[in-house]
Amino acid sequence: MPANVTPEYLKAEDAYKSAKSPKERLVALELMLSTIPKHKGTEKMQLQIKRNLSKLKKEVEKEKELKKGGSGGASFFVRKEGAAQVALAGLPNSGKSTILNKLTGKDVDIGHYAFTTVKPTPAMLQYKGIQIQLVDMPGLIEGVSLGKGMGGPLISAIRAVDAIVILVDLSVDPVKDLELILKELEAKGLRINKKVPNIEIQKIPTGGIEIIGENFLVECNSQDVKKILQEERVHNAIITIKEPVTLTDIFEVLDSSLEYKKAIIIGTKGDLPGSKEGLERLKIHVTNFKVIPVSAINNVNLDILPFEIFSILGIIRVYTRSPGREIDNEAMPMKIDSTALDAAKKVHKNLYKNFKFARVWGDSAKFDGQRVGPEHVLRDGDIIEIHI
Repeated sequence: MPANVTPEYLKAEDAYKSAKSPKERLVALELMLSTIPKHKGTEKMQLQIKRNLSKLKKEVEKEKELKKGGSGGASFFVRKEGAAQVALAGLPNSGKSTILNKLTGKDVDIGHYAFTTVKPTPAMLQYKGIQIQLVDMPGLIEGVSLGKGMGGPLISAIRAVDAIVILVDLSVDPVKDLELILKELEAKGLRINKKVPNIEIQKIPTGGIEIIGENFLVECNSQDVKKILQEERVHNAIITIKEPVTLTDIFEVLDSSLEYKKAIIIGTKGDLPGSKEGLERLKIHVTNFKVIPVSAINNVNLDILPFEIFSILGIIRVYTRSPGREIDNEAMPMKIDSTALDAAKKVHKNLYKNFKFARVWGDSAKFDGQRVGPEHVLRDGDIIEIHI
């Protein structure tokens, strides 16, 4: 064990050893992971903690399933509506409800005190022919990943959304607030603005483990990788590594409980003293987030937020028309890189089964009304006319 582990880590380790239930062990392990020093010397220790966490989470979830229908409890489930569901997440009193009201016209109670919002509050944002469901989440606090505050139900609600808007108060300490938010979400298996490691794992019936691209392994070797796979009960597989990866990357590809989410940061209260300095510190600190400073009182940058929210969803708007008829006013949301055949399938199964060709107007077409085949890739704002 490294000599520089913190007293908090040692205390969490003692709690783990004395824990009597899977839930107690889970809480202790999450605290161990959050307090262990992050450097090369503890990498394998971190990995072991993550492996134990993954197993315990499955065990605890299984217990919850068995207890369903018993005592019940508060549910933060929000039924998805519209093209996508986006969480407004931040610390208490960070301006989430104000932004929701401004963008959607909803009249949510706003208070100058913490925990005005005590349950997720949805409202619809209109954006160029589609509706995006924004959900004002209760405030995150330090320790929420360990069950404090709104605890598990709140994190579960955030895990269920398609993307996240993180709100931080520019006039206080936005860097500290952002680090706290990301730490709590990371502890519960959320990976924010991180890409899935470019590793393919193809399970096969026999033949052991074959690793293609061993030269991409960083600070580990093929034996380390095989050990992880075998501990995760993968004994026969072809592993294709396409970029530099660590042991942690290998493990996270195997961990089906992880959720990868896109996010932007809205810096609120840009009209208050200290907000300009807070924004500068935040921009220096942040490298993989877009930061949009706003002032709800002065209506600064509120007009660009719908586009910025749309841009992290990974969707396009496709308009349809029947031959000889007007264009439908309501857009059809689709994933980026969707094809003409994908559009036909979404409109109606008969169009999909009997698809012959389509005509397309928009950025993906070389000219208006271009005749295209089923594999034609659509772009945002395209109009498609399907022929059978």
